[in-house]
Amino acid sequence: MTQTPTAHTPAQGQARAHFTVPAQHPMVTVLGSGDSLLRVIEKAFPAADIHVRGNEISAVGDAAEVALIQRLFDEMMLVLRTGQPMTEDAVERSIAMLRASENGESDGQETPAEVLTQNILSSRGRTIRPKTLNQKRYVDAIDKHTIVFGIGPAGTGKTYLAMAKAVQALQSKQVNRIILTRPAVEAGERLGFLPGTLYEKIDPYLRPLYDALHDMLDPDSIPRLMAAGTIEVAPLAYMRGRTLNDAFIILDEAQNTSPEQMKMFLTRLGFDSKIVITGDVTQVDLPNGTKSGLRQVQEILEGLDDVHFSRLTSHDVVRHKLVGRIVDAYEKYDSKHGTENGTHKGGRGRQSGHKGK
Repeated sequence: MTQTPTAHTPAQGQARAHFTVPAQHPMVTVLGSGDSLLRVIEKAFPAADIHVRGNEISAVGDAAEVALIQRLFDEMMLVLRTGQPMTEDAVERSIAMLRASENGESDGQETPAEVLTQNILSSRGRTIRPKTLNQKRYVDAIDKHTIVFGIGPAGTGKTYLAMAKAVQALQSKQVNRIILTRPAVEAGERLGFLPGTLYEKIDPYLRPLYDALHDMLDPDSIPRLMAAGTIEVAPLAYMRGRTLNDAFIILDEAQNTSPEQMKMFLTRLGFDSKIVITGDVTQVDLPNGTKSGLRQVQEILEGLDDVHFSRLTSHDVVRHKLVGRIVDAYEKYDSKHGTENGTHKGGRGRQSGHKGK
């Protein structure tokens, strides 16, 4: 951070912006502890000179960059006014959204503040919110459509956000129950090969869904809700022959469904129900020659009324930053070598092991 008593005078072709932080907001909430937020901004705009004096912030540099810095501080203040703190991650994502809007890469309908302050669910002292523009649009689509597909790489929050919307719908009495399901066969393995009872065989595949539930509900209430049938967690095979009314239904790991399983699941839809289907088409674990139902269904249902496809990318990864770079690296490798997931098309996509979202 550069702190000087006076800001630089703009040179020829440069612009200067000035921003006053209202007195009710301590500067540490804007600049970050140890100026951590300011360092993120300076790194994103290396050609601009940003100066702070008291509660006054000024920026000098290229007119377009200075305008973006001004918009960024405006958005940060809108977030801070809601009582939500700014983080380094939130600042980085805000800058990315503003740049995408400036470059015409998004339609710019939603501002960073609108994305970052949309509350989905408050539980156990924390609030679940979308963190990217695509995540906000995914959440909005769940509100507007009966069937929503959330398709994207690991770590984009597609399952977690769907779970939050399901709990919100249950708590607001929009539905009477939540049904969570996954295919119980991955990487060509069959449950019969695994040791233990049927429950012990199934449990590892469903564990990530339980984990998300424990984040959003009082853990002591979950066994009671499950015993009453208000929450059901079951393998996909258990859905056959049922009609699911008044329910919020989530199918996770949908890339590992066959076309027949996908059709079976979609036709379980009953009255006053909502379905969210999540998956990553780059991580298909089906045996050789078996087509993914999630890949096929996009060709069949795209454009159908009240069905929406939300596609998330590596830019929406909300895990460790390295995860997004790993996803991009695999995509680059596959594009260069004509492979899928690092292996030749038609070969095994991945070794065994279950994944969370």
